[in-house]
Amino acid sequence: MKSTDTTARDASRQIPASAGIGLRFSHHLPVIDTRPDVAWIEVHTENYMGGGRAPDYLDTIRRDYPVSLHGVGLSLGSAEGLDAAHLARVRSVVDRFEPGLVSEHLSWSISGGNYLADLLPLPMTEEALSVVCRHVDQVQTHLKRRILVENPSTYLGFIHSTIPEWEFLAHVAQRTGCGILCDVNNIYVSASNHGWDATGYLNALPPSAIGEIHLAGHSVRDAGNGQTICIDDHGSRVCPAVWELYRFALERFGPVPTLIEWDTDVPPLEILMDEAMTAQAILERPGYESAQPNAA
Repeated sequence: MKSTDTTARDASRQIPASAGIGLRFSHHLPVIDTRPDVAWIEVHTENYMGGGRAPDYLDTIRRDYPVSLHGVGLSLGSAEGLDAAHLARVRSVVDRFEPGLVSEHLSWSISGGNYLADLLPLPMTEEALSVVCRHVDQVQTHLKRRILVENPSTYLGFIHSTIPEWEFLAHVAQRTGCGILCDVNNIYVSASNHGWDATGYLNALPPSAIGEIHLAGHSVRDAGNGQTICIDDHGSRVCPAVWELYRFALERFGPVPTLIEWDTDVPPLEILMDEAMTAQAILERPGYESAQPNAA
């Protein structure tokens, strides 16, 4: 049986089905100094692998808030295999900060040992599916825990893709037992760029696998010939159409931990808190039935 102290510590790590914010370096001290009324906090795993003050700040912050780790560097879709050294660094961060959730992206970013500093799209093929599933299995075995895999935002498709993205993601969850981080803004962006049905995408995902939702802003740019393209730049407030798609997601999945992301032109903490309050108000509306419990 667990000791009382251990049980309390485990409970404090759990990410609630409430609205949280993505913590960026400029917000470390404001969060420590003001202890804002937010349910939980998410950080990019790679930002806390080195030295300096950042890991110490997070040690302080996690005393008051459940923390989630969101990775950008494992490159689950790289055909040449996972970077064992990077995976070991991820394990060290997980061990130190004891997050309630750990997530990564459905993408690739490493080729020939070179990190390309981007989340690149995958061809949706059986071969790529096997690669991703093998790597998710390796990560979960190494970390000794379930992870969440996030759907990408994309701007092009491969002509030899044979599996719709929503089915690809559902297959990854089914074959590996991982969860899904459903980025509603990414779905909106990709659906706009490719002509997909965004609600159909959400309907194709298994509700019991959804462990987290992301919301963010995007920009719309001129693509020439009278066309536009949506860019997932995380540089503005969530737009009305994405809020509406979020409501649809909650109708399908039930209340889910929901994160506000903002990565470019990062605003004062108060702006993030305002967006989180909007998400929280939607989460608290009656009528959303909970999906099956998700193990972290």
